[in-house]
Amino acid sequence: MAAVPQMPTGYVGRFAPSPSGPLHDGSLVAAMASYLDAKAHGGQWLLRIEDIDTPRVVPGADQVIMGQLQALGMHWDGEPLWQSQRLPAYQAAFETLRAQGRVFGCGCTRQQVGKSPYRGTCRNGIPLGGQVRAWRFRVEPGVVPFNDRWLGPQQQNVAHDVGDVIIRRADGLWAYQFVVVVDDAFQGVTDIVRGADLLGSTARQILLARALGVTPPRVMHVPLVLDAHGLKLSKQNHAEPFDCDNPLRTLNRAWVRLGFDSLANTTSTADFWAKATQHWRARFQHLIY
Repeated sequence: MAAVPQMPTGYVGRFAPSPSGPLHDGSLVAAMASYLDAKAHGGQWLLRIEDIDTPRVVPGADQVIMGQLQALGMHWDGEPLWQSQRLPAYQAAFETLRAQGRVFGCGCTRQQVGKSPYRGTCRNGIPLGGQVRAWRFRVEPGVVPFNDRWLGPQQQNVAHDVGDVIIRRADGLWAYQFVVVVDDAFQGVTDIVRGADLLGSTARQILLARALGVTPPRVMHVPLVLDAHGLKLSKQNHAEPFDCDNPLRTLNRAWVRLGFDSLANTTSTADFWAKATQHWRARFQHLIY
């Protein structure tokens, strides 16, 4: 892979929203946790706009998201990164994997694979009459263990549970699982703090990082915010944007959802973040390094 910076010694975290609409209360909880963990470590907090899935991108949503974060006093370090501007980097990483024999063309349709793990149908060549639709990363057998800083020890047998991972889709777009690894390496991310719905992506991302010769970041997966029906708040479920007109109330609501007592006596967003960072550091002091 071309020109991947080495992992820095200090803490580098990131928040990486998809610009498919404004942030809602669920995405704020993940943003808050990543922001506080970076501040508690005296580290950097980067902003990455994950606009690689172009059919889902809503024009202008990236600017709306940045405005929402600023309204809550959340300020990122450096310039934001847009995935849509990094296509040559993804191609270079792909070529690195192909040179290692770690990727192969797949002719299977989604209907053929279904919801089952991919069982290597095209690993040794596409069946007669087929053509390459997508590209997959060869996953070797074995359990991938890792430690989650919120949930504790975890493991997954990616080969058994997922199979060979798509890294370039049939529509020609690069897959999330692939580009997030390339970008984390490029930005020198040491720690990923995100929602628990992405816990199942961690092991395959570890495998991709190792194949590209980079150290996988540490991970922390925080609880999800659920709606009245027990479903995760999401843009697909038409979750409403969080309230920017009353930032302290909005921040406190997210804070309580992370399992902390209310900081309702704060006087400003700066005061909230100062106090919340102290509480976060105290709660996770055994995990501060």
